[in-house]
Amino acid sequence: MARFAAEIRLVVIAVLAFGWPAIGMAEGRRVQIITSFPPSFFEPFRNAFRNRHPDIAVEVVQRKTTAAVIDIRTQKRPDADLFWASAPDAFELLKRENLLAPLQPRATGAPETIAGYPVNDPDHRYLGFAVSGYGLVYNPAYLAARGLPVPRNWADLAAPVYAGHIGLTSPARSGTTHLMVEALLQSLGWERGWALWSAIGGNLATITARSFGVTAGVARGRFGIGISIDFLTEARTTEGEGNRFVLPGETLFAPASIARLATSPNPKDAELFIDFVLSPEGQKMLREPRIGRLAVSPSAYGPDETPPHLSETEGIFNRTGFDAGLSAGRYELVNLIFDEWITFRRTEHARLWRSLQAMEAALLTRPDEQAAKLLTRARAALTQPPVSAAELGEPGRFQNIVRVPRGLPVPEEQARIEAALRNAIVTHATEAGDSLQQAAERLTALGWRDESLTGSRP
Repeated sequence: MARFAAEIRLVVIAVLAFGWPAIGMAEGRRVQIITSFPPSFFEPFRNAFRNRHPDIAVEVVQRKTTAAVIDIRTQKRPDADLFWASAPDAFELLKRENLLAPLQPRATGAPETIAGYPVNDPDHRYLGFAVSGYGLVYNPAYLAARGLPVPRNWADLAAPVYAGHIGLTSPARSGTTHLMVEALLQSLGWERGWALWSAIGGNLATITARSFGVTAGVARGRFGIGISIDFLTEARTTEGEGNRFVLPGETLFAPASIARLATSPNPKDAELFIDFVLSPEGQKMLREPRIGRLAVSPSAYGPDETPPHLSETEGIFNRTGFDAGLSAGRYELVNLIFDEWITFRRTEHARLWRSLQAMEAALLTRPDEQAAKLLTRARAALTQPPVSAAELGEPGRFQNIVRVPRGLPVPEEQARIEAALRNAIVTHATEAGDSLQQAAERLTALGWRDESLTGSRP
């Protein structure tokens, strides 16, 4: 009897903690969502939806965006109905592979574009429900202690003064970072864009494992500045209270979206969840302090609120527009180049850039024509991407690059491409190192000395 009573108590505790299980869940109505959002975001929506539709069980699979895309592409989650995330180019990648179902737009009153970026997919395969601002998180105390200014533009991150003070996540691990990398490649052009990313890479203190690691690293003073997204910074955690967020001069606002998977086993109930997220109730929930997101619907804001994304903001894509198809077509190539060039060679890459910066500064007080030519050559080598714009335009050359899970063999053609990328990167680094060494010899003869050059050759 005592044992029976103990079992009853355990059942009561479980019900109080988790609620009654859906009766006949295996056969009953259900929706499964793959999302990169944290529980603090999706739990209020799940609870509110269940209140409206108590007969529909809502299951959530939380995955990083990049991992979620792999799961969907490989059909690892056959029961999944919805994909719910911030990174729009991940949706475009899935759309290109016909993995997203057609959707009817919901009337939210949102404009067609925000800061030059479309709110909804023109082909109606995914719909924007919230807006994310991409920018810079910084620690005011860290910057003040080191006499560093607050960066105001993306190009500021390449300034020598920020060497060793910046953190970010690899675009292969973070949809947020990937979109930011792609945005600068599109707005500046392939080669100018990579030149800027190479210079920023030379200033990195670290590359974190996840997007959350950027804001945490800034808060802890591991580095002072990070590339992040507004809602990660504005989530009022105790640790991040001192962090501040700034939207650069050319702002990037992009929609967080929701899509129904083409293989959804529960399409009608999945559509009901989309209806709820885009309903007036769902849009207003985004503005609650516990969630703190920018809704796409203007009606979600008070009469005295002027949301930054609905004002006359000069966006990074106001002039050029964002080509989501272009982004999707080179998604894994961009990740591969960034990792091989910057992530895996971060220490060596930073050493070369710091030597270049030190010698360029030395030229201001010790002018030398030959040293100047050598440093120009070194900078050209450090900023030259391993794939040129002309090579990028060759039809079909890079279209079959895929993310290969660890432990599995890389397709033969892709292995050749990866080897060629690494060889080009090493060649450019060697050219830069040789030019820096020769320039150092010239400047040393003029009385200059830089300890950071030691060991700069790859």
